[in-house]
Amino acid sequence: MKHVIIGNGPTGLVAAETLRRLQPEAEIALIGDEKEPPYSRMAIPYFLHGNIAEVGTHLRKAHDHYAKHGIHLIEGRVTRVDPQARQIEFASGDRLPYDRLLIATGSRPILPPVPGIDLPNVHTCWTLEDARAIAAKAKPGSRVLQLGAGFIGCIIMEALAARGVTLTVVEMGDRMVPRMMTPTAGAMIKTWVEGKGVAVHCNTGVTAVAQKDGALAVTLSTGGELTADLVICAAGVRPNIEFLAGSGISMERGIRVDNAMRTSIADIYAAGDVTEAPGFHTGQPELNAIQPNAVDQARVAAHNMAGGASSSGGSLAINVLDTLGLISTSFGQWQGVPAAAGGSGVERVDPARNGYLSLQFKDDVLIGATSIGWTDHVGALRGLVQTQAPLGQWKARLLADPTQFMAAYLATAQKAA
Repeated sequence: MKHVIIGNGPTGLVAAETLRRLQPEAEIALIGDEKEPPYSRMAIPYFLHGNIAEVGTHLRKAHDHYAKHGIHLIEGRVTRVDPQARQIEFASGDRLPYDRLLIATGSRPILPPVPGIDLPNVHTCWTLEDARAIAAKAKPGSRVLQLGAGFIGCIIMEALAARGVTLTVVEMGDRMVPRMMTPTAGAMIKTWVEGKGVAVHCNTGVTAVAQKDGALAVTLSTGGELTADLVICAAGVRPNIEFLAGSGISMERGIRVDNAMRTSIADIYAAGDVTEAPGFHTGQPELNAIQPNAVDQARVAAHNMAGGASSSGGSLAINVLDTLGLISTSFGQWQGVPAAAGGSGVERVDPARNGYLSLQFKDDVLIGATSIGWTDHVGALRGLVQTQAPLGQWKARLLADPTQFMAAYLATAQKAA
């Protein structure tokens, strides 16, 4: 059996290692398009922060790990998948045959269509090469403007603040972390960040970047102009699927897969950020670019590529974020569902402790939760969401006092387990 995996991030590597365990004699090729050992993009901000050396971003530290496990690392950019010939094609024109193929090509940063976005000293923060360039320029006192205050943007912001730069963040949404936090929670994070010396402009975009007096002049959609030595774009990501054009693989925003991580083409699987997988609550295709889901999907795909019958429970939002010392989380359908669909919710704000809780229900099941400033037992919120345990009388108790979520978990979800 010849397994080929396109993408050597955490998804691809976990799949490769799982396949090796299940099929000791199989051939396994792991393909990446960067001149780096397999590494974690999520570790890049910690490298920028100075918490780890560059080698700390590497997914496996032993120099002989891949050889020892019989995983053949290939550097190259795949430009085509040919299901009829059961081959992939590289930019070089070389071809590689497969028996079973896993597409784990992840995402890439979105660059807004802004004049000057390609100027020197304008960077994304997605690769180790990006991180090296940023580290060379983000010195104490440097004026840095960051586009985007989403999940990834906030992690990058943390690293930049630790480097002592003068930091301004511009976010098009009406709040920070708009795809993870409710309006109240996002506003609380903004207040916290501003209190730490970071300037934040919400409901604001960038319309142009230009060179001016040896720096960068950044024009804002609100009409103002800011001067920066370095501009970092963290305005979101989109799946890497363009190379699959003409393959026949079913795609919309990402690759459509079922709960077994099968695509619409036999013996081709996909996992991770590149997929639109069935959602945990809805069963409908969803993009959910978070590492816990990606790794779970990698294991499911590998088991099925090896002839097993594994199934994913569905893509579930699981977010935990440290923003300059303020811990926030969101799980599941944190936005809630309409009352007409059985939805209800409760929100509790505790300004004195920078605390916040939002619980969202469908009938008597907790389907989503958001928290700020809670670190004790916060995993119980995920447990309640993921087990879908009926709450019974505990729903009324939680509506009256959402801080009792741990007691509710012990009485319902854990008891049922």
